[in-house]
Amino acid sequence: MSGTPVPKPRCVAAVLAIAVLLVITRLLWSWTVVTALLLLCATLFLLLRTGVLPPTSLIQTGVGAPGQGPSAEPVLRCTPSALASYLLVHCPSFRGPSWSGWPWWALPSLQTSVSLLAPPSSRVHFVREHLQLRDEGLVALDWAVGLGARRRRSSSNSSAPVLLCIPNSFGKMTRNFTELCQLALTHGYHPVIFNRRCHNDCPLSTAKLQPYGDPCDLREAVQYIRHRRQASRLFAVAESTGAGLLFSYLGECGSSSYVTAAACISPLLCPQEWFEDGCPWIWEKALLLYQKFTLSRYVTALGEAISMEKVLRSNSLKELEESLFCQTGASTTSWESYWERNDPLRDVDEVATPVLCICSHDDPIRGHPVNTLPFGLFETNPHLFLLLTQHGGHCGFLGAGQTGAPWSHEALLEFFKSTVDFFVMEEKLKGLADRKRAGPGASHKAAAGAGVCRQEPVCTHSMHQIYKWQRSYTR
Repeated sequence: MSGTPVPKPRCVAAVLAIAVLLVITRLLWSWTVVTALLLLCATLFLLLRTGVLPPTSLIQTGVGAPGQGPSAEPVLRCTPSALASYLLVHCPSFRGPSWSGWPWWALPSLQTSVSLLAPPSSRVHFVREHLQLRDEGLVALDWAVGLGARRRRSSSNSSAPVLLCIPNSFGKMTRNFTELCQLALTHGYHPVIFNRRCHNDCPLSTAKLQPYGDPCDLREAVQYIRHRRQASRLFAVAESTGAGLLFSYLGECGSSSYVTAAACISPLLCPQEWFEDGCPWIWEKALLLYQKFTLSRYVTALGEAISMEKVLRSNSLKELEESLFCQTGASTTSWESYWERNDPLRDVDEVATPVLCICSHDDPIRGHPVNTLPFGLFETNPHLFLLLTQHGGHCGFLGAGQTGAPWSHEALLEFFKSTVDFFVMEEKLKGLADRKRAGPGASHKAAAGAGVCRQEPVCTHSMHQIYKWQRSYTR
């Protein structure tokens, strides 16, 4: 541990929380379970007080580096470049969250539970819009609005930036994402959540689900958003397993993705190994149960193409994924072939958009960063940035930022703003250099030509124009 003392919990809140937990336990089980729970809490408290069990031991074994506590600053892993230097100067959130009040930093599983399992925030509402795809399938776009504008949709002429949010691949609408939408609204963004087929009460009109890394549906949704909001910049955020879909889209589309910048919160970048190795038992069973519950509503509709009996009898996430996409009624595909087509990093060399990945060492779902994060990719690809913290759990990061929101949300919004500012600065410098090379007479010719025929660009922030600079920000 460093010299920073561990924050003391609020005693009154702790006693109330324990009392509520005991009452719920008594209602669900017997007094024997209550007594055992009391003994466990008392033993853990004594071990913490005596120093036999330091708080950092509550983190997953082998993850936390010795000598680093809640005050340890995050590390930015990336290729040295002009953009990286600019971000370090203009993104104060990159210095890390403020762990005040409860010692959240020592409880990664609790942070994960709060962000993924707690009820969604009620301070933001959504206006749903169904989009019919080319194969007659349906996806849902949920546009976030404030409390006083439940039925109002933004004008197509609005220039407010659009924040495209891609939830996890299990279809769970988490508190983490609703809080992100709420914070984005206060920063002037217009958030929209992309719901896959049959996810989050989206109707299933075809006997087809979206594979892990198939960006076809997302590509059509982005085209629709661009058609509706032509004057707006487009940013994208994904959480957990949803990052696979975002990376697949950015890799396939390259500089034609229309995305100015993107970010991923606790991404799973090596999904095949994650499915094969499995996550901790309690989290795997929770995710497996939730996905089975969602799919059980479509037993009849999906039964034509998928063996739903085998799906509902799956004992692991790997078996479930295989039953859904590898062993269908139409054809049988091997596990390796499936991931050759759906690995999110299969076209990562074609990504032409700055992407920030926010991860933590103590992620209880992803696992040890040495085995689950491709560090070499971030150190060789100038478009990818990894912000690695010591604490935060999986999509947790409950250490408050300047506005009191989760730290990860403030960090990615700062990343978006700084990236745009850097692009604008680079464009101005390039324009100034071009004018100097052209000479004094070029400006008069350009003005005369503009008076005859002025052509407005289709997209004022075309990524093709941005990357005509020969990717100068990678210098």
